[in-house]
Amino acid sequence: MFRNDKIYSDFVSDFTRYMYGLKSDEPFKEYIFLCVGSDRVLGDSFGPLVGEKLKNSFINKYNNLFVMGTLEKPVCATNLETEINNIYLNNKKPCVIAIDSALSSEKDIGKIIVNNQKIQLGKSMRGKTRLIGDISIRGIVAKDYRIPTSNFKSLQSASLYTVMQLADIVAEGITNTIKYK
Repeated sequence: MFRNDKIYSDFVSDFTRYMYGLKSDEPFKEYIFLCVGSDRVLGDSFGPLVGEKLKNSFINKYNNLFVMGTLEKPVCATNLETEINNIYLNNKKPCVIAIDSALSSEKDIGKIIVNNQKIQLGKSMRGKTRLIGDISIRGIVAKDYRIPTSNFKSLQSASLYTVMQLADIVAEGITNTIKYK
């Protein structure tokens, strides 16, 4: 696999800092990786691709790590509210790591943004938005035209290479961060 080592090391550094710097009144009991997106739109498949890779890494290894949103069972506009409600109904003191694709300027395509703020899902399409996450990870997959129809076309024509590279970096970085904790 080709991997941009600078993007990978920057991601691991940022993710590690936020993951282990989380502050809470009481300790988190479970960690939910909420990988948002659709497998039907190339640029929007970043989240489910990460979810698929994490699911394969985490299966039967950790009893407090859960992945929601895979290629088989995506978390997208049609079921997002239900899945978010399920997180808080079915888990005790969860830490939500929200993962989604993002649009930005052309010079930012291929970057990964990690922070300890909630992610605003659905922002680029100007539909109903939802804030979620204790940590957010956004992979910038295409250009933001600030017009919903143009943004949808931008997501549809995103580079598969870029989406796959970002998904590989994020999944590998998360897996290695957790493995070496």
